[in-house]
Amino acid sequence: MLPDAFPWWGLLALATAAFTDVVTDLLPAGLLPQMSSALHVPEARAGLLVSAFAVASALAAIPVTAVLRGLPRRPVLQWVLAGFALLDAVTAVSSWYPLTFLARLAAGVMGGTLWSMLAGYAARMVPARQRGRAIAVVLGGITVALCGGIPAGTALADALGWRASFGLLAGLALLLVAWIRWQVPAFAGDPATRRDPVRRVARLPGIPAVLAVTLLLLTGHQAMYTYVAPFAPGRTGLVLLVFGGATVAGIWVTGVVADSHLRPVLLTSLTLIAVAMLILGLARAPAALLAAAALWGAAFGGAPAVLQTALVDASGPAGADVATAWQTTVYNVGIAAGSLAGGLVLGDAGAAALPWVTLAFTVAALGTAATARRRAFPRDRRPERGIPARGPLLPRA
Repeated sequence: MLPDAFPWWGLLALATAAFTDVVTDLLPAGLLPQMSSALHVPEARAGLLVSAFAVASALAAIPVTAVLRGLPRRPVLQWVLAGFALLDAVTAVSSWYPLTFLARLAAGVMGGTLWSMLAGYAARMVPARQRGRAIAVVLGGITVALCGGIPAGTALADALGWRASFGLLAGLALLLVAWIRWQVPAFAGDPATRRDPVRRVARLPGIPAVLAVTLLLLTGHQAMYTYVAPFAPGRTGLVLLVFGGATVAGIWVTGVVADSHLRPVLLTSLTLIAVAMLILGLARAPAALLAAAALWGAAFGGAPAVLQTALVDASGPAGADVATAWQTTVYNVGIAAGSLAGGLVLGDAGAAALPWVTLAFTVAALGTAATARRRAFPRDRRPERGIPARGPLLPRA
């Protein structure tokens, strides 16, 4: 039986797992001078430690999830976090670049596996009517990581050295293994008779549209976000601070209203991002820049939770791990494509053209979401019609 009370402590454990993944992924970007010096490589090669994590995460998410989906869920989650603890510890002590690079590749595999599990796990822990709220809580770990975790990790590295930051991450991952054992319910894996082939899950009604909106949104977002510095020289830190703070408000509002108004929330978010890009494209005054950053952050903050909720609605929680694995790959492809597209536009047309690129992708995402009104983003959202909201519980040991 699912608990009557909302399972805050279990969901916060999953949110902390998301936090650990994001900080592990992105922290080296702020530590390149220290890491390159300690590993005796140029900063450009040290930067590949971020790319290695992202590429491994994208490539591993689908095949590893397909292999592991029949195993009990909680032990898999605990082993993934134990893997993070080990690999962050290796990164903390390694002075040999090839070993550090291999540790980052392996950590990326752990990250791809983790992201394929989080939304499905959250969906199984609550009734269908609370699914959007639960997923928003878990994905709040991303916001906390971006707004607080990475700046805090960078500050700790400045004070105590970069190895201390990765050592702390290793300790946090190890504590999470115990927290999840204590507060997160144990679900059985999917029996062979209920496992849809990986490709079939990607073709379930509604899922292609959700993945298409995800790809368009992330490509457009990353084209602008990656190159905020050349777009807003001298104000980059303030713009990112305003954006990050606004994402907190966005994900909070999403958690409150997504379950009852999922389609309007998504369409409103995409519309507001488009408006923010129009402001950035037409006005460069400081007040307009900060207002647009706040609007952009608030609108974007809740969008991932809405998209993952729609994905789980379409797949059912039993297929959520595979569906989310597809989305993890699409996410990383969108991030890479957006960074590439933004870089090409920046070099050819200059920073002033970036908002228009993001606007084009956002309008395409809005059109796709608006037309996908039957299966992906229905007007009348009734997730309880599909597969039951939880998988089979395993008895506590």
